[in-house]
Amino acid sequence: GGKPATLSTGAVVKVPLFVQIGEVIKVDTRSGEYVSRVK
Repeated sequence: GGKPATLSTGAVVKVPLFVQIGEVIKVDTRSGEYVSRVK
């Protein structure tokens, strides 16, 4: 599962439900897939 999130670049990626607005995340720029949350 997951939800769409719009990045500051305007790209939209699917992220897990626990990711909150304003959090910094890592995204694989080649695939556009969510990788992890940045602590």
